Amino acid sequence: MLIFEIIRVALQAIGANKMRSLLTMLGIVIGVGAVITMVALGNGAQQAVESQLEALGTNVLTVRPGQGWHRGVRGGDERMYVTDAYAVEQSADAIRLAAPEMVTNAQVEFGRSNASMRVTGTTESFAELNNYAAEYGRFFTAAEDAGRRRVAVLGGAVPEMFSSTPMDMLGKSISIRNVTFEVVGVLEAKGGSGWFNQDERIFIPIQTAQFRIMGTDRIGSFNVLVADGYSQTAAMAQIEQVMRREHKLRVGVENDFYVQDRAELMGTMQEATQTFTFLLAGIAAVSLLVGGIGIMNIMLVSVTERTREIGIRMAMGATRRQVLTQFLLEALVLCLVGGLVGIGLGFGASKTLAELANWTTAVSPRAVGMAVVFSAVVGLFFGAWPARRAAGLDPIEALRYE
Repeated sequence: MLIFEIIRVALQAIGANKMRSLLTMLGIVIGVGAVITMVALGNGAQQAVESQLEALGTNVLTVRPGQGWHRGVRGGDERMYVTDAYAVEQSADAIRLAAPEMVTNAQVEFGRSNASMRVTGTTESFAELNNYAAEYGRFFTAAEDAGRRRVAVLGGAVPEMFSSTPMDMLGKSISIRNVTFEVVGVLEAKGGSGWFNQDERIFIPIQTAQFRIMGTDRIGSFNVLVADGYSQTAAMAQIEQVMRREHKLRVGVENDFYVQDRAELMGTMQEATQTFTFLLAGIAAVSLLVGGIGIMNIMLVSVTERTREIGIRMAMGATRRQVLTQFLLEALVLCLVGGLVGIGLGFGASKTLAELANWTTAVSPRAVGMAVVFSAVVGLFFGAWPARRAAGLDPIEALRYE
């Protein structure tokens, strides 16, 4: 029996039971589709993080409060204030701008609509420092901050959250925790999706936030823009010097704050999203194994049903190796066809999630290639035992089988 004859017989056997073959491939289809979709979600999340951090600028450092010791246990953030940011901006030559931030989640109302979103109290330097530009209106001014004016600037995605448009909201009033604010600007959208959408924010003057919304003078962090001609290492050293002086830390006492550059933050978030991608792919790969077990089960049933046919082929001169190859090919074809259909399913699911859920997805050619290879491996691995069983049948006993 020639190889082409073996392939023809294998395909005929698959085609003879179309419904069973389709149901057998279903596990592989779902498994491959799930792997492609999950990897696309992980890659999309990683790309979204990278693009958003790049859009914010890489010559920016972030200063955050460290954790303090309380009764021998480390926990709770140390205190950090607006004055810390101002001191760094004024005393450190390597720093051109500093923008403190106070962040809270608050209920925001506009007309008859309301939504819970992130409200950030900051200074007028925030826009320049983070490469934000107003698409409509303007950013608030230092005078409005000093006067504790109730003005607000919306992120690019906020009007859509209220089923409105930027022009409709510009100059109108919104309510943040029952305090009325006038919308003076809407920022250009930087892009984002899911849990890390930086356009779903509202910005208000930091002094207004302190006295009218949050009721505290503590800040969660402040960003600084490194001046031209200075390295980030030099800037971090100057920040540490000024902050230790402001916090009156003696020699030998460790810092109660830490400085983080965005390159480091990007690396950390890339590692997190990569781990997330591997986790999702691993969970999805379980369904591939389940599909492989299903194929092995059906192939064993097929061997039992076709015992007499196998005996006839052996009696007509087919070798055990040819019988083995035939059943391996059947399992391989089932897995490969199921894998190709699963790839199409994964593409479709990724596109659907991107359009309906507004999630960033990116189908990786590497993931597609790995899915095809893994499908073939599953077919060969789980088809090996049924194929060996078929090849090991005694021709005389097989001919007697009813």
